[in-house]
Amino acid sequence: MSAQRKSTSFDIAQAAGVSQPTVSRALRGSPTVSPATRQRIEAIAKQLNYTVDRSASNLRSGKTRTIALLLFRDPTPDETEVNPFFLGMLGAMMGACADHGYDLLVSFQNFSSDWHTDYEDSHRADGLILLGYGDYADYRARLDHLVAQGTHFIRWGSVRHDQPGLTVGCDNVAGGAEATRHLIAQGRTRIAFLGDATDHYPEFYDRHRGYLAALEEHGLHADPHLQVDAITTEEDGTRAAQALLARGVAFDAIVAASDLIALSAMRVLAGAGRIVPDDVAIVGFDDIPAASLANPPLTTVAQDTVLGGRRLVEMLLARIDDRPVTSIVLPTQLVVRRSSGEAAA
Repeated sequence: MSAQRKSTSFDIAQAAGVSQPTVSRALRGSPTVSPATRQRIEAIAKQLNYTVDRSASNLRSGKTRTIALLLFRDPTPDETEVNPFFLGMLGAMMGACADHGYDLLVSFQNFSSDWHTDYEDSHRADGLILLGYGDYADYRARLDHLVAQGTHFIRWGSVRHDQPGLTVGCDNVAGGAEATRHLIAQGRTRIAFLGDATDHYPEFYDRHRGYLAALEEHGLHADPHLQVDAITTEEDGTRAAQALLARGVAFDAIVAASDLIALSAMRVLAGAGRIVPDDVAIVGFDDIPAASLANPPLTTVAQDTVLGGRRLVEMLLARIDDRPVTSIVLPTQLVVRRSSGEAAA
């Protein structure tokens, strides 16, 4: 007796009463197929002992079923060179990729090479997720190049109408304003801002805009001597806090553009005999794990890294599948701890 014929996607389509392309989309987890139809197709596939030949499927579609996650190197106290904020997104992105039948390839962005042609153009990945960028003025030209060559990519960052490609980011302006309003509510009136306030670092610039708006709402003067540029590293946070103290201007609170800057500032203030929050209240931004472990625990503006990670993957897959998608802004949430002078409720 001849061997039993192996079931095909056409057999499933006939049994389910749908087209073969619908079966293919359902079995790869495409959101264009309704949950009820997908469940019916999956049940029939199981009954027929059907398994997807992933290699053949990829060859037919011309896709690798892989997404490349490119991380910008950040100076860190350890040897990871990864901003701890981005580590919070990694698990969510891995989960979202698995849900859609994709692999996630993680690598550093290497600016000394032609990094933007190393993945999709060489058929190593169907699209790119970009985390971190350094000086945006230098980075912008590379994003323009990706758009010009038709690369599928999405990035985490400040969402603006004139930027190239797709972006997922948080409402940095609202977050900066909420942090400042919280300090004002604690009776603080001489509030400093530590963070680069230029277009070279758009997210920090937007947080500074929120800070200025909140001061103006309450009739407070924005003293330029209370702003010190800093990027999101502990070393730069230390330098900025020392520079603020060296200016000799009075201040009773700090809005830091990132938690790493805030945590460094707390150590500098302690070394200078300033007590947090009695003498100086501090609010950070990001809610990295170290924020809750600080002494005192750091009040901070939290970004939803889980939702952000999933949205990055889902929106990139939409772009790969030529489905309509636009950049999105996610809300922030103030997490109140003791560093701002008010214990959490």
